[in-house]
Amino acid sequence: MDQIIISPSKYVQGEDTIAKIGDYIKPLGQKAAILADSFVTGLVGDTVKKSCADAGIEQRMEEFGGECSRAEIDRLMEIFKAEGSDVVVGIGGGKTLDTAKAIGFYHKIPVVVVPTIASTDAPTSALAVIYTPEGEFSEYLLFPSNPNLVIMDTKIIAGAPVRLLVAGIGDALSTYFEARANGLSGKATMAGGLPTKAAQALAKLCYETLLADGYKAKVAVENRVSSTAVKNIIEANTLLSGLGFESSGLAAAHAIHNGLTKLEECHHLYHGEKVAFGTLTQLLLENAPMEEIQEVLTLCRSVGLPTNLFDMGVKELDHAKLMEVAEASCAEGETIHNMPFPVTPEMVYAAMLCAHQIGLK
Repeated sequence: MDQIIISPSKYVQGEDTIAKIGDYIKPLGQKAAILADSFVTGLVGDTVKKSCADAGIEQRMEEFGGECSRAEIDRLMEIFKAEGSDVVVGIGGGKTLDTAKAIGFYHKIPVVVVPTIASTDAPTSALAVIYTPEGEFSEYLLFPSNPNLVIMDTKIIAGAPVRLLVAGIGDALSTYFEARANGLSGKATMAGGLPTKAAQALAKLCYETLLADGYKAKVAVENRVSSTAVKNIIEANTLLSGLGFESSGLAAAHAIHNGLTKLEECHHLYHGEKVAFGTLTQLLLENAPMEEIQEVLTLCRSVGLPTNLFDMGVKELDHAKLMEVAEASCAEGETIHNMPFPVTPEMVYAAMLCAHQIGLK
């Protein structure tokens, strides 16, 4: 099997980059379909419209309904098709961006993603996570190419609620450990080939950056300021994690996240908050050294990521429900089967309980 690494065509990170969005879009199309929720529209809508107008780009801004579901994708497709849009722009969080990527794929037009938060590694990837309208995981939608352009405005991202940056740290936290597991198993990555040394190195650098700058970035954002640490974490959460997971592979942590969507008590959590507990569970599943588990626990506690089921909103342990989570994590086609050993629901159930208990201490 060939080694493959994939990435967005262009990645731009800096302060006030959104004010230049029209210039960045112009080489890709002249009629922009812009997707954002009501909050993001209020935050940057006027800036985006002015920048597009100054660049001579026609635009139609439409409100995102809140869930990256088949129904929402179809609804927006009809609107933008009628407009004759030749480039789609998603501005906001991961679900907005994934919806824009899906629209670009089906409509066969270039895709621009503009995260206003750094809560996941979704922006750079060639996939979307599709949910049911009720918010349960449904499927991964894989695309033949990554976004044409990713624009990260560090000033806007630093001004977002700190919990969102922390959630991004939780998502990025899994990157190295899932890449390591996938490398040992030799299974195909999300890119469709074997991991490259470059992707494995980026995954490790992602983890090292979280350890070095995660807490400092949290403190800066709590005070609504940017800093070198914030910029490093934005890059780790988005670019390093995105390239690392996609070109090195997913394993147990994200599969366990998908299983946790079965728990209604966890529906209020962000993706990365559930992934963080999935990472701890993966480490227990593979019997990682206690020193490594403790290092991850220390990072999670320093930034405020959940380390046990009670932190995640579970009031009491319902063992039948936890087994349902474990079974969903091990469904056919799930990435947990990229682990370097066979995994059963009983093993995941045991690892979750042990991760929960260790995370309580």
